[in-house]
Amino acid sequence: MELGVTKTIMLAGGILVVPILAFITSFIFWPGALLKAYNWYWRRRLGLVVHYSHSGSYRFCYSSRGTPGGATPSLLMLHGFSATKDMWLPVIKHFPRNQHVVCVDMPGHEGTSRTCAEDYSIQGQVGRIHQFVQSVGLDKRPFHLVGTSMGGNVAGVYAARYPAHLSSVSLLCPAGLVYPTDSEFISYLREMEKNQKQEAIPLIPTTPQELENMLKLCCHTPLNLPRQVMRGLLENRIPNNDFYREVFMEIVGEKSRHSLQEHLHLITAPVQVIWGKEDQVLDVSGAAVLQAAVPGCQVELLDNCGHSVALERPRKAAKLIMDFLSAQEVSGEEVKKHS
Repeated sequence: MELGVTKTIMLAGGILVVPILAFITSFIFWPGALLKAYNWYWRRRLGLVVHYSHSGSYRFCYSSRGTPGGATPSLLMLHGFSATKDMWLPVIKHFPRNQHVVCVDMPGHEGTSRTCAEDYSIQGQVGRIHQFVQSVGLDKRPFHLVGTSMGGNVAGVYAARYPAHLSSVSLLCPAGLVYPTDSEFISYLREMEKNQKQEAIPLIPTTPQELENMLKLCCHTPLNLPRQVMRGLLENRIPNNDFYREVFMEIVGEKSRHSLQEHLHLITAPVQVIWGKEDQVLDVSGAAVLQAAVPGCQVELLDNCGHSVALERPRKAAKLIMDFLSAQEVSGEEVKKHS
């Protein structure tokens, strides 16, 4: 039997067939592992390297490319709830190759230490991100901070608390505001809170159908992913669902749900806001709140785009961020000339 299989492989060109067979087997039986391998491959293609840094016993996992000190500030990118540093890969693909980029796993997510609820509140996450910035030396010169959704809430509060560290900040569909219009998701949460029911949280799927519903909620454009890819996504998420629930209850709790709103008056760094007009998770009306509260705030609203800007419009998001950085550099030079 073994000889027969070996002969077949050799006749078919051995070296090529073994990886193909391994790929097919992984795709069928371990789709979650295959998705992780794909992210590893994509990071490698983009020149990103995964590192670990420590602050006492606390461990941060992050990926980075390039070195600080270039023509534009370093970028630190904060992902959203239940995502990982790899959610930024589609955007990084469209950044200049020499741009220094750092993507960190948020507290408890992926390779960063999982501790206690205190670390998962917005203030707790801001404190941990500050530790990370110090541990990798990003505080040596002002950097540009990018955050989306939960990460946008953290980025905004970070900008309020540590203004000297930042050159500017980009907020993509940030959480933490008082939105003039309730989104579909916020309406659901209000109803859930009013009825005091332990209902399923749409952002924490446990079945293929719930995952499909989550993707429809987050993306305006249907993704139409193959069934095995959906299986892989769910396979990678389910072991973390208890943790996701713990984080979720922290960030929607009284302490955190309006953290960004409460800190807007303290933000002094130039702010860019990017928001999908069709966002069903956090309503686009939040952009007007930021524009009214933060002097000089630059708002970009994207047509035919939902909450997952990095997934739906990665090229556009990358261009807007780099254009914003270039504009800040030009205005900085102008100020130097006239001072």
